Amino acid sequence: MPEPFTPAPHVTQHWTLRKPAATGRGGMVVSQVKAAAEAGAAMLEAGGSAADAAVATAFALAALEPWNSGLGGIGFAQAMKPGMAAAETFDFGPVSPAGLDPAAFPLTGRMKQDLFPWPEVEGDRNVHGPLSFVIPSAVAGYALLHERHGRLPIREVLAPAVALAKRGLPQDWYTVLKAANSAAVLRLYPESARVYLPGGLPRVPPYQGSPGFFTLGNLPATLERLQQAGLRDFYEGEIAAQIAADVKAMEGVLSAADLRECRARVLPSVPVDWRGRRLMLVNGLTAAPTLKRVLEGMTDADWTGTAPSPVWYARLARVMQDAYAERLAGLGDAEPKGADSCTTHLTVCDRDGMMVAMTTTLLSSMGSRVMLPGTGIMMNNGVMWFDPQPGTPNAIAPNKRPLNNMCPVIAASGDQPEIAVGASGGRRIMASVVQLLAFVSEFGMGVEDAAHHPRIDVSGPSGISADLRLPEPVLAALRAEGAVEPVEHGVMPINFACPNLIRRGPEGVAGISDAASPWSAAVAAG
Repeated sequence: MPEPFTPAPHVTQHWTLRKPAATGRGGMVVSQVKAAAEAGAAMLEAGGSAADAAVATAFALAALEPWNSGLGGIGFAQAMKPGMAAAETFDFGPVSPAGLDPAAFPLTGRMKQDLFPWPEVEGDRNVHGPLSFVIPSAVAGYALLHERHGRLPIREVLAPAVALAKRGLPQDWYTVLKAANSAAVLRLYPESARVYLPGGLPRVPPYQGSPGFFTLGNLPATLERLQQAGLRDFYEGEIAAQIAADVKAMEGVLSAADLRECRARVLPSVPVDWRGRRLMLVNGLTAAPTLKRVLEGMTDADWTGTAPSPVWYARLARVMQDAYAERLAGLGDAEPKGADSCTTHLTVCDRDGMMVAMTTTLLSSMGSRVMLPGTGIMMNNGVMWFDPQPGTPNAIAPNKRPLNNMCPVIAASGDQPEIAVGASGGRRIMASVVQLLAFVSEFGMGVEDAAHHPRIDVSGPSGISADLRLPEPVLAALRAEGAVEPVEHGVMPINFACPNLIRRGPEGVAGISDAASPWSAAVAAG
């Protein structure tokens, strides 16, 4: 008798995936959406700086990647010109509204039964809806970066975003996937449901032919208003008034005063000497302190060869577990392991050598799931970064900055920025940044090979996710450090962060985006 048939674990992808790098002698833009990278590259072609390109790309993403970032979001950026002693950190991170009341988030007495391992709040009002908004500071951050380092008029920088918003969001399979993934909550909010779920169902592309586009509510008019009136209108002008009115009608607490007082800030980056380079880590309540601990723990790891050894992977897993145990015990990180953190990262280098690494987010996929009807802005759900348990280090409170996991990095040789890297993906960000940086800078991989090399993820004090493509000796070494879950690196589920990187050297500039992100690309300019 034959042995009983036992189905193998399901694997979605039975193909070899390859995404090309971009190379050139001029500038470079890498984004999770190619059309947004092309918008940034157009700024470089017009004589703009890396700051112009980064801002143009970020605004374009508001029209092209509304599940990850946009005008209703927040973020951090690193910027460095050749000759600077250290990079600048642009902090436009989350700050809670002045009227946020912890008493408005009563606990049910149950633990969340999905991906959020913390006490449940009544109605999930910290996760979606109008009480989940923190102050949307992304536009303030883009404005400050442009003010300090831009060359082109803001009207020109915003022109691609306006054009893309008027054309609309592509209605292809990836958009369907993203809308369907959030549909259960999008349907609760009228404008979100109208735009994304006409007739109660996600928009789908035609069975054949071109997928077409659809408009994201009033977003085109909002971007055009910013283009004409200037970016401060978002906080003090007509747009600010419309935002405040819509939030008030929803019984939210974000106010006109919160918007009026919103400011981004420039901080000195946190330099860390590491293996002959100086890494410029982002300042503020980010993943940088934990990343620093990981770098320290990897100093005397096995750095031989042209690819990481099993011993190297095992050491990284152990060091990251220890670093997360310290982070969670001392800093009160409230972002759960495996949460649907859907962020975007973009990386830019101009022909003069200035580099920008920018990470922006709405936090969850589609943020709060609330599209404001007057402006078409999809709002963040940054209150979810706070621990709903009173008395904890990261507890919900007004006028407070929560801890987050963003981690844009610039690596410099002397006063020359050489590598810019970052990722989206919540707690998974740090592991991907460390590995991609190490693959390129220490193991000598080309950027394309580095982006396709299998990685691990460690996002807490225990547990290791390992790419199914890793060889058995690596998996065996990892098992000695804890429970290992072999997983696919694919589009959905999202088991790994989505990093991108630019490397600048004597031979020119090379850039690569995340291989598993279907819309992402690196675009050379000049």
